[in-house]
Amino acid sequence: MSETDNVTGPRPTLLLIDDDETFCAVVSRALHKRGFEVTLSHARTHALKEIEVNSPEYAVVDLRLPDGSGLRLVSSLKAADPHTNIVVLTGHASIATAVEAIKLGATYYLAKPVNADDIVAAFGRRSGDDRVPITDKPLSVEQLEWEHINRVLLKNNGNISATARTLSMHRRTLQRKLLKRAPKY
Repeated sequence: MSETDNVTGPRPTLLLIDDDETFCAVVSRALHKRGFEVTLSHARTHALKEIEVNSPEYAVVDLRLPDGSGLRLVSSLKAADPHTNIVVLTGHASIATAVEAIKLGATYYLAKPVNADDIVAAFGRRSGDDRVPITDKPLSVEQLEWEHINRVLLKNNGNISATARTLSMHRRTLQRKLLKRAPKY
């Protein structure tokens, strides 16, 4: 048993929102060991009810949920308590969604796979890092396509049919592209 398992007094509250129940169970236990009181939610609608009952001090929000975008939860969390520290997670990272998450008030944005230490470290981020190296390598065609699709998807509020029409693409083709993993940067 680690020291944090013996935490006395109130623990900081954390709402973990992700549709992957196995991931939630593992990360929840690990965050509990690191001193958090964790509440789980696997859908946006359930998370909204949790936020109404008890606005958490910390939140970990998956970008893609079965009933809508996690970006909307970032807005709801910030409306309930502007001091909530939010980390957005996704298995489908893009520059467009990262920028939007930060604009909406997320503290940090992480691409999966992640562990509890990555999440706790992200909560500690309060400012940018001006030492991040700038690369001379341009984005690949696949990366550019992924970014463009995600920008148009954001403009259409996650509506796949509207996005497919805007891109002059068949809806099923767009769905297949979105189900693929994001290209490596």
